[in-house]
Amino acid sequence: MSEVFGNDPMWVVALKSLLIFVILVLYTLFNIWFERRVVARMQHRVGPNMNGPFGLLQSLADGVKLGLKEEIFPKAVDKVVYFMAPILAVVPAFLAWAVIPFGPEVRIPFTETYTALQLTDMPVAVLYVLAVTSIGIYGIVLAGWSSGSIYALLGGLRSSAQMISYEVAMGLSFVSVFIFAGSMSTSEIVAAQDQWWFFLPLLPSFVIYVIAMVGETNRAPFDLPEAEGELVGGFHTEYSSFKFAMFFLAEYINMVTVSALATTLFLGGWRAPFGIAQVWEGANEGYWPVIWFLGKTLCFIFLFVWLRGTLPRMRYDQFMHFGWKWLIPIALGWTIVVAFVRKAQQEELITQQVLVWGGVIVAVLLAATFLVPEKKEPEPEAEPEAEFDAFAGGYPVPPMPGQQSTDRQEARP
Repeated sequence: MSEVFGNDPMWVVALKSLLIFVILVLYTLFNIWFERRVVARMQHRVGPNMNGPFGLLQSLADGVKLGLKEEIFPKAVDKVVYFMAPILAVVPAFLAWAVIPFGPEVRIPFTETYTALQLTDMPVAVLYVLAVTSIGIYGIVLAGWSSGSIYALLGGLRSSAQMISYEVAMGLSFVSVFIFAGSMSTSEIVAAQDQWWFFLPLLPSFVIYVIAMVGETNRAPFDLPEAEGELVGGFHTEYSSFKFAMFFLAEYINMVTVSALATTLFLGGWRAPFGIAQVWEGANEGYWPVIWFLGKTLCFIFLFVWLRGTLPRMRYDQFMHFGWKWLIPIALGWTIVVAFVRKAQQEELITQQVLVWGGVIVAVLLAATFLVPEKKEPEPEAEPEAEFDAFAGGYPVPPMPGQQSTDRQEARP
């Protein structure tokens, strides 16, 4: 890690903390507008276009509206826990950004002070992000428990089970990055990607993380805790006004957090995209890397919106089955493969050329499996339909599959 971390004056730490807070709030307002516009375009609608240029101030207007609405406390709530739950959900979302690198070391304008575009760093920075974001689950569980509503309680339980399940797969996808980078520090992981971004050699880890981050943030098609047709509004059913806005803010900041973590671990962090740094020497210097970093995170935000606008919601049992029986075992197996290959590389038992050709062969074999026709099971022979009296209970009911309704027209008055 750089020697700059831990040696900044207090005014620099306060300034960077304030800037992170402002950037996250403004980025959240932009993401809400961006999601509405993209989904509207996918569904051949207009979207927000009245408040401000291109409707950019619509998110701000919605935030002001939520803040000015009447505060409602249902009678059955535990008021202390009910009030603290939104705070527990939103504060960890901000704290996770303490170790996210926005750029390299720069000079603060109008001063002679140099600092890294990162609040701080530590040897276990990625584990810190996982630990802090896990605290947000307590806010969701306590929100459902303290509301005094069965629907909110079921939504909180669903959400906690979902987030805990997919955090396991997410954590396993990080292990291969730690093995390749030789560190858990976010700044050192970015520095290790100066030649190749990790999503290329660690493509399975990248795919596992992308799937897990959608499940972790309760976004469509994994937005099961907020399934309106089943659980009303999920864990925040009994919330209104500013407390509901805090849950809304936490969800969108968590979206940006997992996107920033994906950018840091797999897409080179704040480094310029391929080709730009080769023709422009200053692409990775100064404040330009902040643009590359925010642009990469916006690509993941577009992925979230794209999934919401195209995929239907999964069944809960299918979702948990996929996480525990497929995603986690695949992540474990891939981690073992990466550890073996990395050790063989260090012992010079496998060359880079062998790895490249091996990866090409595996990719071709996986692609060929999609061309193999699926083996269909023989359909069971149809059993003779049993007679079914629709009026046996005094009220007509439709026959089930395999049953044949008897004609009782003559018995009707």
